[in-house]
Amino acid sequence: MSRRVLFLNSVLVNFIVIFENLGRKRMEESIKEKNSLADNKKMRFGTESIPKLLVSLAVPAIIANLVNALYNIVDQIFIGQKIGFLGNAATNVAFPLTTICLAIGLMTGVGAATNFNLELGRKRPKRAKSVAGTAVTMLLLGGIVLCILINIFLRPMLTAFGATNQIFDYAIEYTRITSLGIPFLLFAIGANPLVRADGNAFYSMLAIVVGSLVNTILDPLFMFGFDMGMDGAAWATVIGQFVSAVMLALYFFRFKSVKFELRDFKIRIREIGILFALGTSPFIFQCSALVIQIVTNNLLKIYGAKSIYGSEIPIAVAGIVMKINVIFIAIILGLTQGAQPIAGYNYGARKYTRVREILNLTLKAAFVISIVAFAIFQLFPVQIISVFGSGSELYFKYGTKYMKVFLFFIFLNGIQAAITLFLTSIGRAFQGAVLSLVRQIISLLPLLIILPYFMGVDGIMFAFPIADLVAFIVSVVILKKEMKKIPKKDEDD
Repeated sequence: MSRRVLFLNSVLVNFIVIFENLGRKRMEESIKEKNSLADNKKMRFGTESIPKLLVSLAVPAIIANLVNALYNIVDQIFIGQKIGFLGNAATNVAFPLTTICLAIGLMTGVGAATNFNLELGRKRPKRAKSVAGTAVTMLLLGGIVLCILINIFLRPMLTAFGATNQIFDYAIEYTRITSLGIPFLLFAIGANPLVRADGNAFYSMLAIVVGSLVNTILDPLFMFGFDMGMDGAAWATVIGQFVSAVMLALYFFRFKSVKFELRDFKIRIREIGILFALGTSPFIFQCSALVIQIVTNNLLKIYGAKSIYGSEIPIAVAGIVMKINVIFIAIILGLTQGAQPIAGYNYGARKYTRVREILNLTLKAAFVISIVAFAIFQLFPVQIISVFGSGSELYFKYGTKYMKVFLFFIFLNGIQAAITLFLTSIGRAFQGAVLSLVRQIISLLPLLIILPYFMGVDGIMFAFPIADLVAFIVSVVILKKEMKKIPKKDEDD
């Protein structure tokens, strides 16, 4: 009996030892797994070829941004074909609401993504998760609040945005529906940089592409097939935004660099300040763009009425040219978004030679893209405007002139935008904010007010290229100053 007891005891002890060893081994493997997930980005962002990294991250981001830009452009094309230039004017009046979403979404998303990369570079994954989780929750709550506020104050808002009597009903019809998609749009704008920060630029692109394809397919189906007019374009947009938001939300369950838990999505006050600080530049840029859009629409309304064109033609043309410019901005933004996590990570890891390398490559690519865009917009203005529907001779005359003048210094804009976002990616949020203010508020806004007084409605279009030149000069000066502060050699950990 005692022998059986001893035997059983020995078996039991052996089992306990085995399970303890297995448990310890599994725990060690789990720790190693978590560490390796956090180190994947270090191995890639810190060691892989800069050109290869930039291509792998920038190309999907460019495609995603281009497709995202098509949300409004596709609507505008179909609305122009179905309703005419008054419909296009209505969407231009409603566009400031999209800019508001971009301001809040990019501030939150870019701020979170920048800090996410910096913290991973500093080997602090818990802090990286905290700031990302806070951003996600803020995007969701902010979208709901914004949707409610817009519907409460819709009529006075559209009046303030420059709506005339002829386009007011169209603008109301379109905006009441598209406002329902604002929570999804805001989340998609903010979550996209976070997905790219995880190194999965392809998925961030895919989410936007799929949503845009849904919008593009539903636009003609709703507008022409079901004869829904402006309502059809609006609902197509909302559904497309919903699809993109859901796809991005699902990705947070499969992050590579960190593993999120439910408690990570609790809003933490300390992280809000970081989001606002590092996201200041895109926020100020979009807010200043909002001010410029509203002022421009109202000036076109006032001075257009005094010209041979009337108010509606200048407002419609300005909306088309602005959204064409958005295509160019989408490409430049995608390029800089691809560079942003590389620059941010390596700056946090004190690998300054790689920081300088990514800056130089980004500036060269931005310049080439800008030159190509300049050639296209100067050589083919009529063909481009014609895509957005027919119009009178005066409509095309003003449209051609507006596009050529408005986009004259576009070959400098790409460099200025690249510099602004680069400074943000390395934590120079204040400098990035200054550059945004110089272009939009400090130089452009006074020019918009002064030049039309002497030149009439034409003065509005000339204000933009002059402001572009001023912003370019200031951005180069600030960049040179900031680069002197960055060591030319790497620092050891």
